[in-house]
Amino acid sequence: MSKFHTYIAARHLSQTITGPSGELTILNQIELNIKHAESVAIIGASGSGKSTLLAMLAGLDTPSEGEIFLAGQQIVGLDEEARAEIRKHQVAFIFQNFQLLPSLTALENVMLPLEIKGERNAATQANNYLKRVGLELRGSHYPVQLSGGEQQRVAIARAFATQAPILFADEPTGNLDSQTGDIISELLFELNQAHQTTLILVTHDRALARRCERCLILDSGYLQADTRGSQYV
Repeated sequence: MSKFHTYIAARHLSQTITGPSGELTILNQIELNIKHAESVAIIGASGSGKSTLLAMLAGLDTPSEGEIFLAGQQIVGLDEEARAEIRKHQVAFIFQNFQLLPSLTALENVMLPLEIKGERNAATQANNYLKRVGLELRGSHYPVQLSGGEQQRVAIARAFATQAPILFADEPTGNLDSQTGDIISELLFELNQAHQTTLILVTHDRALARRCERCLILDSGYLQADTRGSQYV
């Protein structure tokens, strides 16, 4: 697929919720296009709508108004089962709090989405990705036995092992010290480029945002700017 193909898009995207003080608009008439294999950072102050936009684009939540195209498919109006089927084949996630299952080893955590997809050689694939993130000797360890940086590397291995064409990351370095965060950022972009994955991430990390090809800057639910990542200061 050409890198110049529009892979993810939003049209007139809005999200309004009703609270104790009345209606609150979280996203307001968002318009965007993301190409195949692009890396895009969504940035802005806390409460600007970043995580809400990420959830919308990933099909985890539905908007009050507008259209969303994920891998070229219109997902607004689909029920959760249909959206989940699209996510199973198209999407992987990396979360700030890692979201590893505590009862599974590092290897088993990486294997899990592969087994859900019906991969017969899940253990071999999982081992290969743990090796790529430098944790081939930690596969038998449980999350509680791993440092924060190691847990995030397991989460990255799990995301890339599925070979999903789209990767969403919500504050992937948010719970890490700066040195570990730099290592995770390097690994994230190294694997992203190797797999030609479409990468969309929410971050407060300016260095991480600058490494992306584009930055979408949100302010109070409005898309205020769409700029090159290298220009974000």
